Amino acid sequence: MDNLFFIEIGMGCDLHGQNITKASIRAVQNAIHHNSMPGLRSVLPGGSLDNMKVRVKLALPCDKELLDVDQVKAALPYGQVTVELTDGGMLTTSGVVLPEKEDKNDLIYVVIASVEVGY
Repeated sequence: MDNLFFIEIGMGCDLHGQNITKASIRAVQNAIHHNSMPGLRSVLPGGSLDNMKVRVKLALPCDKELLDVDQVKAALPYGQVTVELTDGGMLTTSGVVLPEKEDKNDLIYVVIASVEVGY
């Protein structure tokens, strides 16, 4: 990405169920749901959101191999999306195991996302 316009940071959790994809999508949504970029089209090549590049960096505490990257990409409404994974995030305890919530243990998965937009 040659021209970077903004970077937003988000955090997402899966409190029960230990689903790394769900926590990652929530982190991306947290990063982007407080923004509006009304002038972005005027600076993108061709004035098209199709030319926007979105780079997502996810800090995952575990289960990288279980992440559904396509679902994470689908959480972003526009642009050419790439996803990079790194170690990070957090595992902490919920203090309870709820089988009806598909808990395998008492862990909360916490994912941190950085969403970069430019072209």
